[in-house]
Amino acid sequence: MTDNMRIPGRWQLQQLDIDDRGQPMDPWQYDRGERLELEGVQLIGVGHPGIALEFSSTELAIPVVSGRVVSIFERLGLLDEVQFIPARVEGQSEPYFILNTLRIIRCIDDSRCEEVLYWQPEDERPDKLGKYRNVVGLKVDPAKVGGANIFRPWGWTVALIVSERVKLAMEADGITGPKFIEA
Repeated sequence: MTDNMRIPGRWQLQQLDIDDRGQPMDPWQYDRGERLELEGVQLIGVGHPGIALEFSSTELAIPVVSGRVVSIFERLGLLDEVQFIPARVEGQSEPYFILNTLRIIRCIDDSRCEEVLYWQPEDERPDKLGKYRNVVGLKVDPAKVGGANIFRPWGWTVALIVSERVKLAMEADGITGPKFIEA
């Protein structure tokens, strides 16, 4: 699932990296696959005004969702797989949430992807050595996913994977903003 950037007149969100108390927020904490305990409310800016969506992402691929999306996950009984962190979107009175996935699964099927690149010693990034540098045409190995309904793939956490069950529920409820690409 990704943010559909081709919706005419849509808004574009931006990460403000501060909370409602003016304290700095780490934008990378949302792709670790772990429950977070935060004191403040994350502030999200609107970099380009337009139609408010129920699912969209900041420029750092942090998913921001409406209360209707939260309701779908509650109805499906999936609150053990995701955390909804209260957020305040500039200019919006209704509640929004950062969708924090709680699972990271080692599941990328390199042989079926269009291209995978790994960080190499010559890249001089020892902290990333052996991890994915780029993945094009992401494909997951379904045998490694098990019964997960929402997760990020290990090594390429910019991707957000949802099950067919989640996809169908979001489509049935007419959630605005997501684009589903088979992986």
